[in-house]
Amino acid sequence: MNYNHIFDQAIDRLHGEGRYRVFIDILRNKGAFPNARCFAGHNGPKPITVWCSNDYLSMGQHPKVVAAMEEALHDVGAGSGGTRNIGGNTHYHIELERELADLHGKDGALLFTSGYVSNDATLSTLGKLLPGCVIFSDELNHASMIAGIRNSGCEKRIWRHNDVAHLEELLAAEAPDVPKLIAFESVYSMDGDVAPIHEVCDLAEKYGALTYLDEVHAVGMYGSRGGGISDRDEAAHRLDIIEGTLGKAFGVMGGYIAADQRIIDCIRSYAPGFIFTTSLSPVLAAGVLAAVKHLKQSSVERDGQQASAAMLKAKFREAGLPVMDSTTHIVPLMVGDPVRAKKISDILLAEYGVYVQPINFPTVPRGTERLRFTPGPSHSEVMMDELTTALVEIWERLELQLSIAA
Repeated sequence: MNYNHIFDQAIDRLHGEGRYRVFIDILRNKGAFPNARCFAGHNGPKPITVWCSNDYLSMGQHPKVVAAMEEALHDVGAGSGGTRNIGGNTHYHIELERELADLHGKDGALLFTSGYVSNDATLSTLGKLLPGCVIFSDELNHASMIAGIRNSGCEKRIWRHNDVAHLEELLAAEAPDVPKLIAFESVYSMDGDVAPIHEVCDLAEKYGALTYLDEVHAVGMYGSRGGGISDRDEAAHRLDIIEGTLGKAFGVMGGYIAADQRIIDCIRSYAPGFIFTTSLSPVLAAGVLAAVKHLKQSSVERDGQQASAAMLKAKFREAGLPVMDSTTHIVPLMVGDPVRAKKISDILLAEYGVYVQPINFPTVPRGTERLRFTPGPSHSEVMMDELTTALVEIWERLELQLSIAA
């Protein structure tokens, strides 16, 4: 068996489809984000502007967050020391879980090492605990949710994206006494659209289903205290489980769920992805704790980010660039071809010092490849004008279609 040949063929397929991924070699400039330094292909670092970070509010650079992490590092050291049940449980973890439970108005919360792990571990465990459970999953749910549903071993029903009529058809087809779980997201990060949370909760109540809402692209970003779309829409109390991340708007790392304490206790006690994983470093927990507390009190970052997103969308539209409709902070620019998407990204970085990654299959369906911009409160209007001018020039150079004369 020629194993190397098999591996070479797998990589060659990606190159042939134009979706082989190259990771950039950069360092962010503390306190000056979105400015960074790129090391690849240069004699020394080259200044660049980052346009695709999920650190939406630049909280990873916030003085309170950095100071809290430095204090924790010098107080307790670097690592946690193990799993939560063997040496890895600290006061930072407990306090952070209390803050997250309070953020969503729930009895409890549970930390994981990432949002991916929190989805996979929780959904797979719920499915195993509920005998004969059927999981109803929005067709655009994240890969981590799909993995968790698959690992649960449950039957699943895929409902058309945000189509509550189709969801009801599927729910109505099941026997009333069958355990049901509806899993969906609040903000779908590739298109930037929002789920009809109240309508889904109405159906959950009508058909006796539990609800599981992924808020990873919304926590910190929406609501008076940053509790997400469910906070903004006053729907958190109607949801059984809210899942979020600590690595996007909160600027650090990790994932979590918030729910009734008995659900938290079950996941804590049965989920292998929690039980057998070294816990978050207390340094990370301290940083997130500072970010969550700050964003509960401050809307300055949220307001600045929303203003930046609205401005960039307007500039793209005025220039005739194919910006996709989005009601959120995500600004997707449709390309529709993986090779061209990569080419545009390469030119932006090499010639304009602009970093934005192409989004290709399997993250999005084939034929919908795009560039995904995430303007933050620190992106200036001058940066946006320079970016728009660069994109128009590249669109014309590659003979791509503009909707109007730029």
